[in-house]
Amino acid sequence: MLERFRRSRRLLAVAGLALAAIVWILSGVVTRDAPVPATAHEPEPMAVAVETRQAEDIEQVLVLQGQVEPHMRTTVRAETAGQLAEWLLPLGADVRPGDVIAQLRMDDREARRQQAIANLRDKEAERAATRRLVEQGASPRIQLEASEAAVAAAEAQLRAIELEIDNTRIQAPVEGVINQRIAERGDFVSVGGGVAEIVDNDPLLGVVQVPQHQIERVERGQVARLRFLDGRGAEGEVTFVASVAQPGTRTFRVEITVPNPDLGFPSGISAGVEIPTREVRAHRVSPALISLDDAGRVGVKTVDDDDRVAFHPVQVVRTAPDGVWVTGLPDVARLITVGQGFVATGQRVRPRAADTATEGPA
Repeated sequence: MLERFRRSRRLLAVAGLALAAIVWILSGVVTRDAPVPATAHEPEPMAVAVETRQAEDIEQVLVLQGQVEPHMRTTVRAETAGQLAEWLLPLGADVRPGDVIAQLRMDDREARRQQAIANLRDKEAERAATRRLVEQGASPRIQLEASEAAVAAAEAQLRAIELEIDNTRIQAPVEGVINQRIAERGDFVSVGGGVAEIVDNDPLLGVVQVPQHQIERVERGQVARLRFLDGRGAEGEVTFVASVAQPGTRTFRVEITVPNPDLGFPSGISAGVEIPTREVRAHRVSPALISLDDAGRVGVKTVDDDDRVAFHPVQVVRTAPDGVWVTGLPDVARLITVGQGFVATGQRVRPRAADTATEGPA
């Protein structure tokens, strides 16, 4: 009995100690101050280089690649058939209308001319005799009319053979330069057959094909500039704009007349063509500043009055050795020149001059 009492006292003591420990622990939890949340650290805005640019008035230029053609290209054709006897002028010779450049063989043409002359004389003699008879009343007047008709036919025959003889001399129909011999000595040339090609390089024609979405910018009377591969340049005027597009390419033929009085520019060569179409307000920027937004638009990033990044879609209107000219920016723009690839639209930044800004946060 005594032993049972002692065991109960020990259990009660242990239980009391455990209860006291629990109470002490709970008292510390209840009375401890609540933890203060840590203050979030706001990242400092990124520093970017900014340069203020003013828009300028520039020419909006349509740039094309074309070729130079002669003002006139004429094929000299034979007006009578025959064998080419000789060339009287060399290739490259300057000619004027009426200059004889080649000669066909006469063959029997002179003999036929002499025969036509003799026939005409006979007919004229018959007419004279008939006239005397008619005047004497020995012959009806109708015979005189027949004789006069025979004389007229003989005259026409003589003129025909003389014209054929003249046509054996191949003459230049236009002014220009002998550019090609189509027939050579000894060749037989039929009526209408080609003998030579004459080209006139004053003026020249600059020919370009303008895409259908640009043709509304081109009209007759506009000034155009040509740049040849050897670095020389020339200026001309748009004198022809096609009204119908080429079926295959959907482009329009445009011709530019270029004065060439000293024949210093040849034809048949390539040339770059610039046609100023209008003046626009534009900024000159480096191609490195042009980027794409999430929608795939081409544009330039700037900083607005609140020091936030703004994206402006732009259109390239002209290229230059030191940059490109674009439209779509405000008249006065604060361009991000360094760090534009690390900032997003709407993000606040710290604009700095180009010599003090960095691409990362300070």
